[in-house]
Amino acid sequence: MPADRTALQVPDRRRLYLMRHGSVDYFTADGTPVPPHTVPLNEAGRAQADAAGALFAAAGVRFDRVLVSGLARTVETAQRVLAAAAQDVEIARDPRLEEIRPGRLDAIAPHQLRAAFTGAFSASADVQSQRFLGGETVGAMMDRCLPAFEELLADASWRCALLVLHGGINRALLGRALTGGRAFLGRLEQSPACINVLDIGAADAVVRATNLAPTQWLHERERFTTMEKLLAQYLRAGDIPETP
Repeated sequence: MPADRTALQVPDRRRLYLMRHGSVDYFTADGTPVPPHTVPLNEAGRAQADAAGALFAAAGVRFDRVLVSGLARTVETAQRVLAAAAQDVEIARDPRLEEIRPGRLDAIAPHQLRAAFTGAFSASADVQSQRFLGGETVGAMMDRCLPAFEELLADASWRCALLVLHGGINRALLGRALTGGRAFLGRLEQSPACINVLDIGAADAVVRATNLAPTQWLHERERFTTMEKLLAQYLRAGDIPETP
């Protein structure tokens, strides 16, 4: 019996580039937290976004959909990426894709700081109950961001999309792509302005690359996670003793 050649057809997959926003300073020089909705890219973050855009241009990547969370750092990153890539694409915003929402740092007891900063991104995190900096739970974040992602995947009007989002959100979306279900990959680091490469099919998703950092391909200068570095900044700024 001849082989069924329809089973050998190349899948029709669309390309999705999922980025995290570029580097920002969440604390001022005197240790004052900057409102997360308004914090802009710092000098390194602007260079990272420009480098990502130059990379897309060199590779001949053309976007027909650009989506951000709407927080200032994602909007600025997307704008700089598009400018460096010499592309004029409308930037859409979806607040459901905003980063996991923190609570008040001054309400966290010193002995609870390490768990508050890093607990949500640990392998043992309970996604339903683990709170980020005393604020939103991972489960609540997934409840709002996964439907937004599903709507994007169901929209057949785009062929190559750029999403510029956040470290926590990206872990949830990558978990959905890799498992087909509800999974939060807390230990999958997302460096500033990193690029994740996904191919989206009718019934599956292929993750081709994760955490490609455009100014530091081999992560040669990194040994700490983003949240570990933020905790260190806060401890130094606030002169709070770190719990062993």
